[in-house]
Amino acid sequence: MATLTAFFAGIMGLGAPELVVILIILLVLFGGQKLPGLAKGLGQSIKEFKKAAKDDDEPAKPAATESKKSEATTHGTN
Repeated sequence: MATLTAFFAGIMGLGAPELVVILIILLVLFGGQKLPGLAKGLGQSIKEFKKAAKDDDEPAKPAATESKKSEATTHGTN
């Protein structure tokens, strides 16, 4: 919990009291039975987002070199 608090304090300016208030609001809005499912869905979506971002970075490099080659050939014909 200390590293999570440090993360939010450094990135978003949130401290422990703010996080507690947010958790209480979530508990009131969604109820105790739905919070684990909500947290699981949030974790899965973050995991998929990171995977998609990682996959997007790898093919972008070869595609950029191919587009530069095609631009060079099209500019040479003008």
